[in-house]
Parts: sequence; C-alpha cells; structure tokens
Amino acid sequence: MRKKIIGLAVLAALASGNVMAAPSIEDKIDILQQEIEALKDQLAKADTGNRAKGIQSFTENTTIGGYGELHYNNFMGDVPAGATRSKDEIDLHRFVLFFGHRFNDWISLKSELELEHSNTENGGAVELEQAYLDFNFSQRINAKAGVFLMPIGFLNETHEPPTFYGVERNNIETRIIPSTWWEAGVSLYGEIAPGWKYQTGLTSNLSAEHFEKFATKGLREARRNVSEAPAENIAFHARLDYSGMPGLTVGASVITGNTGQDHADLHGADAKLTLWDVHARYNVDKLDLRALYAQGHLGDAAKINDAFGYNVASRFYGWYAEAAYHVWKNGDHDLAPFVRYEKWDTQASLPGNAVRDTLSNNDVWTVGANYWPHPQVVLKADFQKFEKADGDNGDKRLNLGLGYMF
Repeated sequence: MRKKIIGLAVLAALASGNVMAAPSIEDKIDILQQEIEALKDQLAKADTGNRAKGIQSFTENTTIGGYGELHYNNFMGDVPAGATRSKDEIDLHRFVLFFGHRFNDWISLKSELELEHSNTENGGAVELEQAYLDFNFSQRINAKAGVFLMPIGFLNETHEPPTFYGVERNNIETRIIPSTWWEAGVSLYGEIAPGWKYQTGLTSNLSAEHFEKFATKGLREARRNVSEAPAENIAFHARLDYSGMPGLTVGASVITGNTGQDHADLHGADAKLTLWDVHARYNVDKLDLRALYAQGHLGDAAKINDAFGYNVASRFYGWYAEAAYHVWKNGDHDLAPFVRYEKWDTQASLPGNAVRDTLSNNDVWTVGANYWPHPQVVLKADFQKFEKADGDNGDKRLNLGLGYMF
C-alpha cells in the first residue's frame, strides 16, 4: 500500500512537471512569427545582394554608344534643261544608337538602331542596321552571325561623322558601293599573320527587281535591308587588308552572287552581280591620304531591262582620291582642310536595249575642312562643284554639318 502511494506521488509530480514545461499555443505562435521574420530578413538581404550583383553584371557587360549628324545643303549653279533646282534644306540626317552585351568572355551581342531624317513621315526610316552574335575564338579565327554591315570599301563598316572628311559621304561609296549596306548571314574574320586581316562568309543578297534607279543611284535601291527580303539567292563576300606598316592600310574586297531571286518576270535569269574594290590609306603625322576604286559587273542586264523596263548597265565603276592635312592641333582641338576628287559612271557598259542617262556619269571636286573641338565631336564645311548636275539637280553645293559619336 505504501509503495502504491509513493508511485502515484511520483507520477503526479512528473505529470505536473510536463504540464508546466509545455509551451502554450500562443507561445508557439510567437516563436513561429519570430522565425518567419528572421527568414524574411535573410531573404531580403539575399535578394538585395543578388540584385546588386545583377546590376553590376549588367553595367560591366552591357555597352551603349551611338552617333548623329545634322546637315545643311545650299544648292546653286546650273541645272539640266527642263529640270528644277532642288530646294535648300536642313536635315537631321541620322540619329543612331549602339547596344552591345557580353554574355561571357567569348560570346557577345552587337546591334545598331538608326533613325533617318528625324521621322518616318517625310522619307525617313527606322532601321536595324546590325544585330549579330560575335564569337571570339582566337586571334586568327572568329565568327559573327546575324545582321551585319558588308565588308567592302572604307565607309560601309566605319561611317561615324568624326571618322571621315566632308559633310556628305562620298559618291563612290554611296552610288557604286551602296553604303550603308547590310545583310543577314555568317562571316569568319581574324588575323592570319601579323598585319594581315581577313573576312569571308555568306549572306543574303540584293534584288534585281529593284534596280529601277540604277542610272542615277546605282545599287542603292536594290538593298532589301533584311525586311522580309527574298532569299532565293545568296552572296559570297571576302576581304583582305594589310596594315603592317605604320600609318598604311591597303586592301581589297569582293561581293558576288545572283540577284534574280527567282523572279517570275526574269524567266530564269540569274542576274549575277560581282562588285569589288581596292583601297588604300596613308595617315602619318599631319598628312592623311585616301584612295578607292570600285567596279561592278551585272549579268543578264538586257533581261532585267526587258522584264522591268529599266536602264540597267552591265558594267559600272567609280573612284576617288582624297588628301587632308591637319594644320592645327592643340589638345583636343584639331583642324584639317581637305580636297577630294571623285569620278563615276553607273552606265559604263550598256546592253543594246538600254538608253544612256545624262546624269549617269559625273565627276565632282570637294574642298572643305573638318574641325574637331573634341575627338568625338566634329564641325564640317565644304563646297562641291559637279561637272554635270547630279541627281540633286544642282551643279554647285555648299554643305555645313555637325556630328558626334560616343
């Protein structure tokens, strides 16, 4: 009996102790709430850290740049019989933004978005000139795929206003070489030996259906700008440049391919176009010399004229020579007068069913100066004298301009 009483007393004591030690529901809720708040603080700190790392990664791997130019053109002199003079005009010719992003140490994205002539209502356009992935494998071989500028001449790939002389781009690299000219495709590039750089690849091509202004504008209207462009035919391109001597660059490039694009009215004509150029630049101390010759051959020119009623040539060419001298440099300030002579003929050889256009061949002298208050900002002025009135219907023109790049 005594043992039973002791046992019951022990059990009661243990039971009483357990009840006293067990937390209440409210206590449990408070503990859980504290744990939740602690987890929230940890997540917030982690999220802030991740965001900071993301922002840092974006700023380190993403680049923004661009360029722009404003032109004023004053026409004067004689015009062809029956033609009217072009009106003087001022034009925000281009506003361009570059966007680039590096995904890792060998893959990057490069793009260029352009607004021409300030808006799209008066002949302006919004254009995506470049959007390609760049794969850097080694110094000798790299690749790009997407939409990019064709590697021909001086200006097509490098045409920011502070990089060339004169308000307007030269006529050879706008009429014979249709700058700016971009296509979609793939290209390999690199340096095969010290001072020797190459590019080669396959892209989309021009369309012979749009050679209607060939006599005065050359190949420009045939660019399809990768906008639902016909892709029945492709083009091959290759370029080789040597710059192994101080201040000297010499090179050549070629683009070839059929432009017929299986158009029904051409009845199987391929209209093969081969366009090539040779170019050289010598830039040492204050002297800057540049020269370029470009020539094109178009197959089935007669069939193109029959199909569309054009005056397309089977051969066309143009060349220019330019000299500039930096007469004054002081810190960032730089003043360089220049002179340039150009000659071109968009109808050098005609098939029997074509008619010579009086404005197809021309030569022009340009005299002017560039002033850089900063290496990335330029003010320009020049005067041009055409042997014949050009497509702008004026044989003399005063040009003023400003430009920038960043």
